Amino acid sequence: MPPNPDLFLSDTEPVLEHDAPAPLPLEAAVFDWSAYGELLVRDGKLSARDLERALAAQREMGGALDAVLVSLGLVSELDAARALAEALDLPLVAAEDFPDAPLEVHGLLHDFLRAHHVLPLSIEEGRLHVAMSAPQDGFVRKALRLTTGLELRPGVGLASEIGKTLAHQFEQAQEPHEDESGPAAGLDGLDGDAGDFVEHLRDLASEAPVIRLVSAIIGRVIELRASDIHLEPFDDGLRVRYRVDGVLHAGELVPAGQGAAVSSRVKLLAHLDIAERRLPQDGRIKTRVKGRELDLRVSTVPTVHGESVVMRVLDRASVRFGLEDMGFEKDTLARFNQLIVRPHGILLVTGPTGSGKTTTLYAALAKMDALTQKIITVEDPVEYQLEGINQIQVHSQINLSFANALRSILRQDPDIIMIGEMRDGETAQIAVQSSLTGHLVLSTLHTNTAASAVVRMQDMGVERYLITSTVNGVLSQRLVRRLCSHCKAPVQPAPELLHDSGLGRFLPVGAPIYEARGCEHCRGTGYQGRTGIHELLVVDEAMRGAILKGRDASALQAVAVKAGMHTLYEDGLRKVAAGVTSLDELLRVTQDQSDA
Repeated sequence: MPPNPDLFLSDTEPVLEHDAPAPLPLEAAVFDWSAYGELLVRDGKLSARDLERALAAQREMGGALDAVLVSLGLVSELDAARALAEALDLPLVAAEDFPDAPLEVHGLLHDFLRAHHVLPLSIEEGRLHVAMSAPQDGFVRKALRLTTGLELRPGVGLASEIGKTLAHQFEQAQEPHEDESGPAAGLDGLDGDAGDFVEHLRDLASEAPVIRLVSAIIGRVIELRASDIHLEPFDDGLRVRYRVDGVLHAGELVPAGQGAAVSSRVKLLAHLDIAERRLPQDGRIKTRVKGRELDLRVSTVPTVHGESVVMRVLDRASVRFGLEDMGFEKDTLARFNQLIVRPHGILLVTGPTGSGKTTTLYAALAKMDALTQKIITVEDPVEYQLEGINQIQVHSQINLSFANALRSILRQDPDIIMIGEMRDGETAQIAVQSSLTGHLVLSTLHTNTAASAVVRMQDMGVERYLITSTVNGVLSQRLVRRLCSHCKAPVQPAPELLHDSGLGRFLPVGAPIYEARGCEHCRGTGYQGRTGIHELLVVDEAMRGAILKGRDASALQAVAVKAGMHTLYEDGLRKVAAGVTSLDELLRVTQDQSDA
């Protein structure tokens, strides 16, 4: 049973009922935000503790509680709007129901509609139907009624969606005059004083609609499980894309007039210089989204249409994975565990950017005993903070490079050293020296196969005899998307497919494989989540002999396979046979198995 609307409305306005309209009493009480918050608590969208904090913040800062909850990242904008609609017994108006063309209503100015997030929907029999982000605001309702002379029928709409639609409609209305006004009306055309320009950008970035829009964009990473947010400027506006399970998906299109303001808002949050738009910048945002702590690593680069911004989502919850949860097959995991408990030597993890190398190393470090061992890392940047482990951030501006940091930490009496990445010969040489002096060194390297890492170290200037004396093993990995458990469909593979793909070696006779179909749980992609595929090259006596003879990567790969190593592709075939992923997904990910 919905709450009494009299508790929520401050004066009389007719409301849009599901059946017949019923006007509310003029002398109704002030909107009860506590009762509104209780609805969110009842539905499990908010904890009672968070509600108390939000109400305290509202008392200090003023404003509407729903806006406070959204800005603090405690609830999504959609959940806040749903609760408001229930509290007021009004319909929730979806963006799909918004009109494409602006509705001309005599007396209503665009600036008023934009400032108060009001979108006219239709006029029927003397009644004006509108979507409002704050229908509980008696001042706005009264102003609409008096200005138009029409009876008002409000519905609840999301502020970000109303703002986006109004901006789109306004641009449509201005299009015939575009040649006359030229680009000077936009941000890129501001040729005045640089200080005025920066202040103008700062003012735009601090406006409530922009703040709400940026919060909504960041907020979507939780529901989408996105790892990156891309804000890319083009002629038609700022395109938002989300990387989900390693694949980019299109998101919102921010109108061109708001694009620079949105980018500036992100830069302000990341403590970057919004006046500098010609050089790349890097920063970091710490925020709370829907009750979860998120770190966003922000990178900006200038393009011909403006600044391109990428936010890498560093979800602290994701680093709690153990090695057992990362897709290792039992035989590979057993050999990998043997390598990480060795007292000294080098263990490398290789793969392209975004293949989970750092996460694997973090999981390996978490398995080690930080109480009895001194563990130090050198990273650029420090993505996650690990308990009991000394982590050093590289700062190239002050000449704190990987090599310089490594020289210093060897005097810190470490047992285990993790190097974020072997980027040059100097870092590789120091890593070799560290392992020769009794340290276990973990590091990453950008190569496509495990065997290629050995050749890459030679290219960096490390002698072959030093590689055979220090390198214990090389793990190469990729991430493949998991098939959605709700909609994956079994298919019987053809005999030719089993033979040509090599799948017949791992699939029992008559057993099916699975294909992606798509459903509401996986947003139509057919996949949900990712898992790892691995190949682990262990440096044994046969491998040492091949390295000392100067064999190339292909020959080293053959030696490792003869010793029992499953290649990335073969490990992926095991995942296909187990129904974890599809053959199409495996082929997509393993097309780069050889180094040029």
